[in-house]
Amino acid sequence: MSKEFNFRQHPVLANIVVICLVAFIGLIIVYLYLNIFTRHGESEIVPEVENMSFTNAIKTLHEQGFRTDIRDSLYNEDYNPGYVIEQFPKPGSKVKPGRKIFLYINAVHPREYIIDADNTEPGEALKGYSLRQGLAKLEELGFRKVNVVKVPGDNDRIIRLIANGKTVGKMEKVPVTALITVEVHDGQLNRVSDSLQHEEYLQYVTAGEGEPSEGEEYDDELMDIEPAFVQ
Repeated sequence: MSKEFNFRQHPVLANIVVICLVAFIGLIIVYLYLNIFTRHGESEIVPEVENMSFTNAIKTLHEQGFRTDIRDSLYNEDYNPGYVIEQFPKPGSKVKPGRKIFLYINAVHPREYIIDADNTEPGEALKGYSLRQGLAKLEELGFRKVNVVKVPGDNDRIIRLIANGKTVGKMEKVPVTALITVEVHDGQLNRVSDSLQHEEYLQYVTAGEGEPSEGEEYDDELMDIEPAFVQ
């Protein structure tokens, strides 16, 4: 005569069966969760919102059920301020419904920098700097529209900086997109003066006048010129 199976007599086997049942039910719950909440098997096409204003871009994405995350970027003159310059995922990508779309927005205003942060004494920015130092500083800060204007002088020092037609002072902020004009001495003034003195001496010697007569005076530096200059 057969006997009915009694789980009480086999507690280990009973526990294994219970564990298997719980695991099976758990798998069913997870599967249903994935299908309901993640819309397994469903996808949406990301619309193109680049080159759109950020307000229109957000409206377009929200109407199609997407979420958005706005990211600022550096000011770019090639795009309108406040417009989308890049999006991720890219237009045409297949993504899950409700996916977050990252939007990179062109800054509304260009960034501003202090060219000369020396606040010990008031004055004009970079005045007295060498041209090489000044240009290196402007390049380091990101200024790209830089013109150099040379005026007569005895060195290569900067006289002043002009941004969009206005002289730049120390501790003054300047937009990185500004047109910068660097006025600098050309270092030729001393050379011109020396050349004139040489020519004057040459004319005096070749004229055969000899030493200056009484009452005539010549610059000491002029009289020190070696005869080797005479041709």
